[in-house]
Amino acid sequence: MSSPDRDEILQAVSSAVLAVTRHLSVREVLQVIVRSAQRLLDARYAALGVPDDDGSFAEFVAEGMTDKQWEAIGPLPRQHGMLGAMLREGTPARLPDLREDPRFEWWPKAHPVMKDFLGVPIRDAEQVIGIIFLANKRTPGGFTQEDQELLTLFAAHAAIALTNARLYERGRELAMLEERNRMARELHDAVTQKLFSLRLTAQAAATMLDKAPEQAKAELERVQRLAGEALSELRAVIVELRPAELDRHGLAETLRKHVRLLDRLHPSLVMFECDELPPLDPPVEVAVLRVAQEALHNALRHSGASRVSVRLVFEGGALALTVHDDGDGFEQGESRGLGLVSMRDRAGSVGGVMTVSSAPGQGTTVRVEVGV
Repeated sequence: MSSPDRDEILQAVSSAVLAVTRHLSVREVLQVIVRSAQRLLDARYAALGVPDDDGSFAEFVAEGMTDKQWEAIGPLPRQHGMLGAMLREGTPARLPDLREDPRFEWWPKAHPVMKDFLGVPIRDAEQVIGIIFLANKRTPGGFTQEDQELLTLFAAHAAIALTNARLYERGRELAMLEERNRMARELHDAVTQKLFSLRLTAQAAATMLDKAPEQAKAELERVQRLAGEALSELRAVIVELRPAELDRHGLAETLRKHVRLLDRLHPSLVMFECDELPPLDPPVEVAVLRVAQEALHNALRHSGASRVSVRLVFEGGALALTVHDDGDGFEQGESRGLGLVSMRDRAGSVGGVMTVSSAPGQGTTVRVEVGV
């Protein structure tokens, strides 16, 4: 191998390592790895898949096909054929013609024809946690043993990225647990004393109601004031809470991950679209995220929707969130316990305005606009 070739390999591997250590999202890291492997090994197509527990892929990134081609192909591949075999067998596959291998099954109609094939498992110790593969080498002769060794190197870096992501998720769960514990302490300190006073005052008012109605009235007014103070304290604690994901990923990526999770957990198709956003104030991010989560909860649990879309854009100096479902809808003015007042309060707390459009059989659209 000539010196320039070695330099190119070192540069490509360095890019993959740097991507892992720059704290990018795991999808961005995998894209860097796939793109580097495709370019270095001169392949027309390259892809990396991380399986889920439902026979599909939790992550699937690819190079070599346009968005239009992906749209024509349809849903993500399932764990069948060669992909499924590699996940089960955990061994590399280097083939002159993928279609002639007995493990090959079929492609969707719009899928490009792939001939020479090189696939390598991604391992975490003895566990196969994904696969990376290339197809249709541009230079004649197909993939070589040296290509296989280089792809194995990229698979090792993909394993580091995925392992780091898993560790981060575990750390995030611990952070969420700590946050819940802190909230419990805050609630106890800030609210419990007022609630105790409220209870005693209400009991006192009850004993005075017949014999001293004027005093009872004064006590009931005090009950009302204490209840308002307790509610204000409670809201202050809740508003202060900021999901750990927002600090690490920002609003767009946090909401994207949330939508992706809901899409896996529910039979409805849940989609996310986002423009490039300017820097946002932390209270705005929290409020918009909470409204989106509540609107998604309503759509998936109560509307009977088959499709739910979330759109986050910056237009005319304002951040706009839209959550639309094609579900049952409801009569305007009929809250149906969907938390619309709470959602409006959240939007209003950061100077935003929320509108809800719905009609029976016409679905529901929740829109929030916040000037930034």
